[in-house]
Amino acid sequence: MKATKMKAKRRRHDAKFKSLVALEALKGIKTIQQIALEYDIHPAQVTAWKKTVSERLSDVFEPGSSGGSNDDFERERDRLHSKIGELTIQLDFVIKKSKQLGL
Repeated sequence: MKATKMKAKRRRHDAKFKSLVALEALKGIKTIQQIALEYDIHPAQVTAWKKTVSERLSDVFEPGSSGGSNDDFERERDRLHSKIGELTIQLDFVIKKSKQLGL
């Protein structure tokens, strides 16, 4: 009988966890190995997250950068308000027609 290997399910880490690990790696108080052992992740992952944070850190201080673009937020809000208006009109129409048909 052959023993079948079960492939480990890939874990997903949220942005908050990744930033916590990367920040700790950037501080340089602990080694990458210590951080990886503490958070139960592969040292290569710690290194990759540290590299990503260090490359993107300057973007935080760019003018108009607040984590997400305020223009994008405004555009999305306007789009959603338009959709709400459209759906309200459709609902009013359906209610009116269902009353006319006695439903």
